[in-house]
Amino acid sequence: MCSFSLIQPQTREISMLKDDGHEQVENVEPTFRRFRTMKLDGIAAFIAVVEAGSINEAARRLRLSKSAVSERLTELERALGANLIQRNSRQLALTEDGLAFLQRAKRIVAEADAAAAELAHRRGEIAGPLRISAPRGFGDTHLGPALYTFMERYPEVSVTADYDDRIGDAAGGYDAAIRIAQGEMPKLVTQTLTVSRRTLVASPTYLAHFGRPRTIEDLPQHRAIHYMERNPDDWSFKSGNDLLVARVVPRLRITSCLAMRDAAIAGLGIASLPTFHSHQAIRSGALEVIDIGADPDVTPITIAYQNDTRPSAKLTALIEHLKRAFGNPPYWDEDLPFER
Repeated sequence: MCSFSLIQPQTREISMLKDDGHEQVENVEPTFRRFRTMKLDGIAAFIAVVEAGSINEAARRLRLSKSAVSERLTELERALGANLIQRNSRQLALTEDGLAFLQRAKRIVAEADAAAAELAHRRGEIAGPLRISAPRGFGDTHLGPALYTFMERYPEVSVTADYDDRIGDAAGGYDAAIRIAQGEMPKLVTQTLTVSRRTLVASPTYLAHFGRPRTIEDLPQHRAIHYMERNPDDWSFKSGNDLLVARVVPRLRITSCLAMRDAAIAGLGIASLPTFHSHQAIRSGALEVIDIGADPDVTPITIAYQNDTRPSAKLTALIEHLKRAFGNPPYWDEDLPFER
């Protein structure tokens, strides 16, 4: 466990000879005294609480109990002799001392991480902890297996992988975030790992009963399975340079792409799914790709990390490993019935 000790004025004694030859010992004004130990994990907890907005969320991100985070924060405040965060039942707010300390705290943690990474790099080591976030479905099906082979190759690396569709950036203590989205992220470096293609799919049973749509205009007559995190009432497609939109009334709204896939296999309707979820069902014949004369939606799968420091050796190794593991075009798109 890393820690720092700050020095404060401490009372010292000075011996003096009086005129009668006797020694007199006097206390002099304090010059320095020792602070309590300021621990690095306390500083990290403080930063996590500020970025997360609550002790509960900081504890979830740090994979600690709420009491452990609160204890670390209190210990840091005691060591500094200052109240950093004003706590009440409704919200947390930075004090003036907390605001003044925050940027220095971030630099302390960043410098400690950079120093450890530099030493590991000098020794030619790929070692240490990595914290990454990723969408849940992609993490469960593809990122997880790639991480396992990465950890087997680099046994000195420990990984914390947070699979959560609500996480969209590399803040809050993550070294990097896996994203499936268009556009750059402010203050973050983004590297493309591979791509995600989204197609319309339905079961043979559904298509036999309700017919196969041939154009975008046919879609509103069909039953739809929608992902709740997107606009629930439309699908958008590209045809050349044109953006086409079909408004479809959903029969099922759900927050899991894997559950959407299973509902489509069960014949409940048509789903717009990334091929990394549907590829096995398409190959087995449980789902069929529906061609409506539009291009598959192609979205980059990227990894984003802070741009204020160069990526560590372990993060660089992870990025290169994931690029090789997924491929571009990705392995899950091999032999699927659309042009790549």
